[in-house]
Amino acid sequence: MISQYYEPMKFGIKRVFSARTTRVKCIDIHPREPWVLLSYFTGSVQIWNYTTKTLIKTFEVIDLPIRAAKFISRKNWFITASDDMFLRVFNYNTQERINAFDAHTDFIRSLAVHPTQPFVISSSDDMVIKLWNWEKKWQCEQVFEGHYHYVMQIVINPKDNNTFASASLDTTIKVWQLGSNTPNFTLTGHDSGVNCVDYYSGGDKPYLVSGADDRLVKIWDYQNKTCVQTLKGHTENITTVCFHPTLPIILSGGEDDTVRIWHANTYRSEKTLNYGLERAWVIAALPGSNMVALGFDNGAIILKVGSEEPAMSMDSNGKFIFAKHTEIQQANLKNLQGLEINDGERLSLPVKDIGSCEIYPQSIAHNPNGRFVVVCGDGEYIIYTAMALRNKAFGSAQEFVWALDSSMYAVRLKDHIKIFKNFKEFKDLKQSITPEGIYGGFLLGVKTSDGLAFYDWDSVDTLIRRIEITPQSIFWSDNGELVCITTDESFFILKYNAEAASKAQETNEGITEDGVEDAFEVVGEVEEVVKTGTWVGDCFIYTNSVNRINYYVGGEIVTISHMDR
Repeated sequence: MISQYYEPMKFGIKRVFSARTTRVKCIDIHPREPWVLLSYFTGSVQIWNYTTKTLIKTFEVIDLPIRAAKFISRKNWFITASDDMFLRVFNYNTQERINAFDAHTDFIRSLAVHPTQPFVISSSDDMVIKLWNWEKKWQCEQVFEGHYHYVMQIVINPKDNNTFASASLDTTIKVWQLGSNTPNFTLTGHDSGVNCVDYYSGGDKPYLVSGADDRLVKIWDYQNKTCVQTLKGHTENITTVCFHPTLPIILSGGEDDTVRIWHANTYRSEKTLNYGLERAWVIAALPGSNMVALGFDNGAIILKVGSEEPAMSMDSNGKFIFAKHTEIQQANLKNLQGLEINDGERLSLPVKDIGSCEIYPQSIAHNPNGRFVVVCGDGEYIIYTAMALRNKAFGSAQEFVWALDSSMYAVRLKDHIKIFKNFKEFKDLKQSITPEGIYGGFLLGVKTSDGLAFYDWDSVDTLIRRIEITPQSIFWSDNGELVCITTDESFFILKYNAEAASKAQETNEGITEDGVEDAFEVVGEVEEVVKTGTWVGDCFIYTNSVNRINYYVGGEIVTISHMDR
């Protein structure tokens, strides 16, 4: 299912840390502390706290470049590789040097720390890869030979810690197994030296990504030993690549001063980042997080990419469905009944895996009766049965909304809106102005540059009312009599008079170019930002920008609770 209505992925990029420094050759993010380890071409290493944006420690290691440095967090250590061919190990708490030893006969390019065994793997311009055991006084336990040029990077397979991949200037990528001195196999396809390699950590694809001096990024299936895609866009040598462990994106950086973001499923180019820090040398990502760290000639930047809030939806019975990557999971609030719960306590719910989704979910929504759930993302939607996640319908959509009548829904495409009834196309709403957003509920809401227009779902050619407002969200009460329209500064409560709208359309009286004059009555306006909201009868309950739970009823606002987040 490749959508003809392609829309770029909707993810924000927020800079959480930046530091102007000398050339950054390696970055590592600590798995538990808010720390980032930077190693420099000048021979020093620094640990920064990226939350407080403060420098914690500086280690003047040597007056030669340090091309690789990694945390060994379970020992409170880090290890460095410098151009005197030595590996040095430091305790980052005490700043004590634990060990230093001559490791290779040429510059050391890359280090990989085994996630469970007491092993560090190093690769070098001497064309050799070595495995070191810190529990045996850093004894070299194995030498891997097979490349005939500099070995630029090594990375351990996150799904099989006994295997690792290496990238070399001999234009190949080799995959190795601990215990065997010769490679399992070799991947060939780049025309120039390969500088970088990374594994895809998701469960569904046995993939590697590589970047080379031919300015190409290649995706490899290491089971079939084939190149599945080549990504073009960089204009100079590619120095670093990364399969993001959480988001469906691939990142690549190079000597053209840019970091590019590619969609990991469609392979489209999504964004090009240029922070004016000259050549990009390293990209690091933290498993289980949206963090990305970037190292350049003139500094380091840490980004938060996308939202860390999962796509999720809850039905009226307390069952909710949410996405973890492309895996769909389910939990039920009714399982908490009978438990003694303290106010403010974080609740743990049993979670059930109910299947995998073919698209990356950017939104999830139950239909009003809770029987179906729609997943939307990557310019596509898929409707599933809510209980068993069986595919019921799918199609192209930049946006999807349900009607209050559970049999109907609408999708927004590039320049028009389609209405469906009982999973069959019902009507096509084409307007003179391009729709910018749609809203479900009792009426179909359409946002354009002119404002907000409401249409009846069944007679969608008929405009009910146009309002000069730029909405953020729209919440309908269950009986369709009340609606809350939120903006980025306030919210409005309106009363909908369905009888007046119907009568005006029958008699053709009281209708202007903006629709039926008496269709809506403004009940109240409140200067407050609504983050989330729902109706219970004629009471509108919502959370606001300062994390209070309030409710609005009969023109009055009452605060239920102040929350710390």
